[in-house]
Amino acid sequence: MTTLQTSIQIAPEVLNALPSQDATWLLKGQRLQLPGPMVWHEWGREALAQGASSLVLLHGGSGSWTHWIRNVAPLVANGFHVLAVDLPGFGDSALPEQGGDVDALIAPLHDAWQLIHASQRVSFIGFSFGGMAAALWLAAYPQDAQSLILVGSPGLGLSSPQRVSLKGWRHLATAELQDNAHRHNLLALMLHDENKLDALAMTVHRLNVIRDRMPRRRLSSTPIVANTLPLIECPVHVIYGEWDALYQGRMAEVENLFKTMTPQLASWQLVAGAGHWVQYEAAEAFLLALKKTL
Repeated sequence: MTTLQTSIQIAPEVLNALPSQDATWLLKGQRLQLPGPMVWHEWGREALAQGASSLVLLHGGSGSWTHWIRNVAPLVANGFHVLAVDLPGFGDSALPEQGGDVDALIAPLHDAWQLIHASQRVSFIGFSFGGMAAALWLAAYPQDAQSLILVGSPGLGLSSPQRVSLKGWRHLATAELQDNAHRHNLLALMLHDENKLDALAMTVHRLNVIRDRMPRRRLSSTPIVANTLPLIECPVHVIYGEWDALYQGRMAEVENLFKTMTPQLASWQLVAGAGHWVQYEAAEAFLLALKKTL
């Protein structure tokens, strides 16, 4: 099995919506195509020679590596080796050969990881659906990383009393109508502060959802992560936005669940004022929280 390495591919409309300095950092990355095919993105390989830690970023449902679009450049600037995955069935990665939910991703991710050259110090950082994947991955293959950071993870067997109501958009006839649905969905689920719904968030979301080929994900509404937490051998860190729509009104129960069910729990942090997509909505505060775990 081989890895094809090429220059990173970033949509022009995404680059145009980014601060120029961030765009410059991101364009230094490499696109890695692995068997599957599965696509990973890499920055900061040269930092490995100076002993840098490797961070593996796993995105949320209906997303791609661009769920981390505001985080990659600061992490590389802080000296980390960063790998951001397009999970199977999302972004530029093909569907897994079998299965249509998070449990089908674990063996392909582990197999891909065997082809990646990384630091001896590796942290898996999983957002939302990617948090579920990271937890199941490390429960099955504990040798693959030395720490786990869960960001806004579902799969706890809990839900908010205020149900998140999302709107369909694929059937809508015009781009304007579709964008209205996208705005609604971003504010209903992903972002707490309407002022954070900027052109970059819209562009990233719009380009991601049209490439979601795994729409019937059901395991997020089960306690699959809660049941996996006792099996994880490495330190586990947990970060949520204060107003995460998945658990609005139940965050105290979420905290108690992690503290009860996670023998290796190393830290629990809430980012004030942020919603589910905490690493986008409050990128600077999220970076501060993340640094405490690394």
